[in-house]
Amino acid sequence: MGITRTQVAIIGAGPAGLLLAHQLHQIGIESVIVESRTREEIEGTIRAGVLEQGTVDLMNRLGVGDRMMKEGHFHEGFELRFNGKGHRINAHELTQGKYITVYAQHEVIKDLVAARLRQGGTIHFNVGDVSLHDVDGSSPKIRFRPDKDGELQEIHCDFIAGCDGFHGPSRPAIPQSIRTEYQKLYPFGWLGILTEAPPSALELIYANHDRGFALLSTRSPQIQRLYLQVDAKDDIANWSDDRIWSELHTRLETREGFNLIEGPIFQKGIVSMRSFVCDPMQYGRLFLAGDAAHIVPPTGAKGLNLAAADTQFLVRGLEAYYKQGRPDLLERYTEVCLRRVWKAERFSMFMTNLLHRNFDHSPFERQIQLAELDYVTSSRAASVSLAENYVGLPMQYD
Repeated sequence: MGITRTQVAIIGAGPAGLLLAHQLHQIGIESVIVESRTREEIEGTIRAGVLEQGTVDLMNRLGVGDRMMKEGHFHEGFELRFNGKGHRINAHELTQGKYITVYAQHEVIKDLVAARLRQGGTIHFNVGDVSLHDVDGSSPKIRFRPDKDGELQEIHCDFIAGCDGFHGPSRPAIPQSIRTEYQKLYPFGWLGILTEAPPSALELIYANHDRGFALLSTRSPQIQRLYLQVDAKDDIANWSDDRIWSELHTRLETREGFNLIEGPIFQKGIVSMRSFVCDPMQYGRLFLAGDAAHIVPPTGAKGLNLAAADTQFLVRGLEAYYKQGRPDLLERYTEVCLRRVWKAERFSMFMTNLLHRNFDHSPFERQIQLAELDYVTSSRAASVSLAENYVGLPMQYD
């Protein structure tokens, strides 16, 4: 068995793991990343990407934001559309100058991987049989097989960061007797498409329609991303391109007329939706970050941004531990992170309930939903609350 040593062993090369590694590198703390997928797989998995102002600022502080600043779409607001009319939320004005940046998650990962390798940092891709050991002691370790079937390797470390997503091995390493998991499954999913077409709008449009929710987003001047609310158990085979475009036209239409530009659909699929939180987010020398600890429905655009926030406090704790001999910030990791997590869960659930059609609702409940939409778009106080949550709440460490 080959044995290596590092200060922080990171499981997972998604946004959480990569952002953590870059921040640690910046303050002189060593780390090694192990990832079960190949580099091509993690860079090729198409994901949405609405970045909070704080995440954009973090990318720039780390020196990995150049391409994001050139190719990202910086939006001052977004539109809520219901009853055949659009209502713009000017987030830039309501939050004293903050922006919403549309830059896909897989592009963020490409930037982070390339920079990590340029710096000489270690990422073990395509590993198998990852397991965690002695996480409740002073010398934790992880084991894995390179290239899925190679000789077993072991990394000895001071701390393990579990950034391996909802299905990874890190969270189960916290004993079930002390782990509480909160979950809500939604009855609807999102049918997402990528289409080769110019933008139909300059900013994101969230539409509430009697037939269900729709979202118009963008990826580039040539590629657009759109979503439809569908039954979570539906089969994508039931959705021809013609049916998808017909539903999008219907749900996005306005009384004033709206020109939805069609193009060839080159990717489509259905994803289910859940809310999930694990408490605690730490055990011994193991710390969870990102989707390993919490999942949000995509309506609030919080997933990647919550991962970034987790890593920023974890880095503060590790820096205090190594440079000042202070363990107190690490001991507060769960407390501090979950304050932000639950607020993001609240906002994501609020947006999900606000925008999706619940076909079990009575006509009365449907009118209450429309009244809520009218309120958040006509009341400045409600619009400010919506905007500040959407662009990202300030980091709170106390």
